[in-house]
Amino acid sequence: METVFTKERPAQRSPAKSWLAVVSLMAGLFSLVTTEILPIGLLTSIGADFTVSDGMAGLMMTMPGFLAALSAPLVTVATGRVDRRRMLCAFMLLLALANVVAATADDYGWILASRAMVGVTIGGFWSIGAGLAPRLVPAASVGRATAVIFAAVPLGSVLGVPLGTFVGEVAGWRTAFAAMGVLSLAVFAALLSVVPPLPPEQITRLRTLGRQLGGNGTRFALLVTFLIVLAHFGAYTYVTPFLEQVTRADPGAITVALLAYGAAGMVGNFVGGPAAARRPYGTFAAGAALIAVATLLLPVLGSSQPGAFVLLVVWGVGYGAVPVCSQTLFAKAAPEAVEASSTLFTASFQATLSTGALAGGALLDRSSPSVVLAVGGAVALLVVPIVSSGQHVPGLLRRP
Repeated sequence: METVFTKERPAQRSPAKSWLAVVSLMAGLFSLVTTEILPIGLLTSIGADFTVSDGMAGLMMTMPGFLAALSAPLVTVATGRVDRRRMLCAFMLLLALANVVAATADDYGWILASRAMVGVTIGGFWSIGAGLAPRLVPAASVGRATAVIFAAVPLGSVLGVPLGTFVGEVAGWRTAFAAMGVLSLAVFAALLSVVPPLPPEQITRLRTLGRQLGGNGTRFALLVTFLIVLAHFGAYTYVTPFLEQVTRADPGAITVALLAYGAAGMVGNFVGGPAAARRPYGTFAAGAALIAVATLLLPVLGSSQPGAFVLLVVWGVGYGAVPVCSQTLFAKAAPEAVEASSTLFTASFQATLSTGALAGGALLDRSSPSVVLAVGGAVALLVVPIVSSGQHVPGLLRRP
């Protein structure tokens, strides 16, 4: 593996400039997360406009994930010698274009084309950006910077999806995608202004990824990530139909429910991040248990708005810890290859997100939202003993 060192190290930059770079990276990931899951709150509106079923509309969630899983290793390897700041900026421009295509689409096929562009952007941006904290801030601040970067995931739920749902109700779903296009361009300008040049320090090759896949720790991380993300997105993609059909919530109440879920996700992220650094298996198991409890009880207690909202908060706390726990397991399994670990994390996460959304959609078209949530809860419950067993297997995690 070749190594190329940057000309400007974090210690040589001012703290303000370093943290602006971290925040701009978080804003980029926020734009990605929000754009990716925006259809969750607009699913029925978009489906109605193009006369497609809720399950078919779920392809808007499936398409980006599968392409992100494919593009994560391919783009990372193909652009291994390109300055990482240039790649981040290029991906933001592609995201802006994808949102414009969605906002102006006159056929459902164009919607899916825009979602394909979103998938390529997710795969490349996440693979490069998820592991950049050590290059942006001094070593003592890497933990906090990583937490800030990963806060983009729950923040996308706290602000992005509920706000997108609100805009969709007030001004139409096309306006929500247009707004995300404008935000993507603003993030592009920020990345260009405050992120320093980032020549690749490690040239990731396909054989590098192959070596990591041969490790027990990486394979275990893949297994538990697959199961919990399958459970979560198989159910959460269709939470809006559940709230409409079972809880009988109006659009305003659904927006509040999604906002509460996202706020709880922020709590889960910032509590789960430090906890995962100390006890990655126990924290992962706790998050899976909360998801299982919420999704199994929603069909029972979710017919009332208070019951549904409380369980969505529990669900949000549990899932908020999942991405950082998963990334921690991948990183600790191969601490010598940070970008390669981020690539595998992104590919596995996105592939499973799509699989879950696709499976949930197929099940929804043949059953009901309550059945979808119950099946997701059963899978999440299965994760708890599996991930808990990891702490008793020697050699899964390695010291840097």
